[in-house]
Amino acid sequence: MAEASFDNLLLRDFTEADIVAARRISAAVGWPHRHEDWLFAQRLGHGLVAERDGAVIGTALAWRYGDAAASLGMVTVAPDHQRRGLGRLLMQRILETLSGRRVFLHASAAGVPLYRALGFRTAGAVRQYEGTAFWDGLAALPPAERLRPLSRSDLDAVTALDAKALGAPRQSIVAALIDEARGVVLDRGGDAIGFAMLRRFGRGHVIGPVVAPDAVRARALIGHWLGAQQGLFIRIDVPDHAGLNAWLEELGFASAGDVQVMIRESAAPQAACTETRRFALLSQALG
Repeated sequence: MAEASFDNLLLRDFTEADIVAARRISAAVGWPHRHEDWLFAQRLGHGLVAERDGAVIGTALAWRYGDAAASLGMVTVAPDHQRRGLGRLLMQRILETLSGRRVFLHASAAGVPLYRALGFRTAGAVRQYEGTAFWDGLAALPPAERLRPLSRSDLDAVTALDAKALGAPRQSIVAALIDEARGVVLDRGGDAIGFAMLRRFGRGHVIGPVVAPDAVRARALIGHWLGAQQGLFIRIDVPDHAGLNAWLEELGFASAGDVQVMIRESAAPQAACTETRRFALLSQALG
């Protein structure tokens, strides 16, 4: 397919001033993102907007993780400008800013063919769950383990856990998340071995990221927030390997759809740690 052909099309850097227009587009395509959700994502990464006759008609954002990895997301095109190649053009240009990096994204079924054509391969799936928080059980933990509030002093430990689980470091994002969200740490004898974050997002709250050694401990971390937020609308994005689907469905959470995890290898991959695993995403954009 040829590049998009638009009269007076300008591709330029995404700035905070573009968030109002970006949110208007995302709402038009059915995304629940608030202004604050766009702002959180924009401040932590970089991006492009497509502008025509002074109006923003498309966006794409990316986030660099260390020296070798990156995430790509928030790719939107206004409904009346879709199916003309603008999404492809935005993807091509934002990928140029990530040259030499391993790039991952989460793709809807409609987006998979485009991303495959741009060199991405499917590496898994994520299921989005939504529902009302409810949890009246206390997860049994070994005697030396406990849940405690996460504080700013946990930044280094939580950053290290997040990097092991993701396979790439993202300290600036974890630091911003600690300021933005509430967190709980799974502590073993004074050492952090897992954590779970809760923050405002979209229609309610999102639980994620959740990092833990295994599914039993992940359920304890998630259960803490379900109990603390009784009756509130919760979203959680769960990788297919997490083994939490049946448990969440038993709690009354409904699937809001699947997305494909897609990766483009421009650098040697760094394997995620098998003893420290991700059980829920920060977001589909940031991973």
